Amino acid sequence: MAHAPALDPPADRLEQIGLLALFGVAGGVLFSIAVAQILLALAVVCWVAVVATRHERIAVPAFFWPLLAYAGATLVSAAFSPEPRVSLIDCKQLVLFLLVPLVYRFVTGSRATTMVTVILSFAAVSAAFGIFQYAILHYDNLGQRPQGTLGHYMTYSGLLMLVLAAALARILFGRGERTWAAAVLPALAVAIAVTFTRSAAVGACAAAAMLLSLKDFRLLAVLPIVAAVFLALAPATLSARFVTMFNMKDPSSRDRLAMLREGEHMIRAHPLVGVGPNMVEVLYSQYRDPDAVQKVNPHLHNVPMQIAAERGLPALGLWLWFIVSLIVSLGRRLGHDRVRFLAASGLAAVTAMLAAGIFEYNFGDSEFLMMFLVLITLPFAAERPTTT
Repeated sequence: MAHAPALDPPADRLEQIGLLALFGVAGGVLFSIAVAQILLALAVVCWVAVVATRHERIAVPAFFWPLLAYAGATLVSAAFSPEPRVSLIDCKQLVLFLLVPLVYRFVTGSRATTMVTVILSFAAVSAAFGIFQYAILHYDNLGQRPQGTLGHYMTYSGLLMLVLAAALARILFGRGERTWAAAVLPALAVAIAVTFTRSAAVGACAAAAMLLSLKDFRLLAVLPIVAAVFLALAPATLSARFVTMFNMKDPSSRDRLAMLREGEHMIRAHPLVGVGPNMVEVLYSQYRDPDAVQKVNPHLHNVPMQIAAERGLPALGLWLWFIVSLIVSLGRRLGHDRVRFLAASGLAAVTAMLAAGIFEYNFGDSEFLMMFLVLITLPFAAERPTTT
């Protein structure tokens, strides 16, 4: 006669605490990186304790291995940096990659869908606060933009961009609970727009286009209609801001083109290991293009270029392996009804990140990276059975 597995109340409690901590990370990152990182540390402790107590093997989705290889290439680049200490300190962000095994272990089964609901709820409050800043507190110009409770408007708009992608994926592909996503979506779109952040708008549009085409290619006709309505109804300062993305004489656009040339110079000089993590700003003057607008920039405002210049071409190759592996794995899950909406959400997050990443180094933003890793891991975690 088979015996039921013995209960392990301490491990069960640790698992519940770890799960709640991860829910807090996913929601809290929209308001405070410090709170999110504290909760992440708690989740890591619970994960290690549960794995050790239950003698489990550490399980990860397949896309984690190229991501881990990319982390290794980053450490190699840091070791060869002109200032290894500075570069190695910057590598602390690699710890955030632990979110993948954490979410994969704790946010299993129906918990994954619940986490998206939690994210949407926190994002609704964050978006409302940003709109309040714009409309009431007069954060309505390029000198003072809505940023929620976060430190920068680009971080704020980037996070809302990812959540907007998840909300639209739930509306188009979810089997239920679409009402809340539909209610939150307009606030997310407005909040992104009023930050004046063109890269986030591009990413949101790219994600929407991808999702609409997956659902029914004819739905793409909605996007130009929405764009026309926005340009007709938006305040002049907002509409003018987004029109400038097509103006190559715009100082910001010119500077981004100059940064691409600067990145090329760095890659030619250091093709294998790059100039080192966190060294682009330090060495900027040595590679500054004659047409550059700003004297110095913290990064090159382009994800592939930043990775190649900072960490070398091998690191870029590993990062591209991660992206391709992720897209293929998510694409295969679109045919599974149980996780279809989560897979579509993950694909939309990748699309948004790549599109916005042409103009902004969003993959290097800790808050953005945390939300991104959560959303892309949820489809894989949802396929796993819940242990408690």
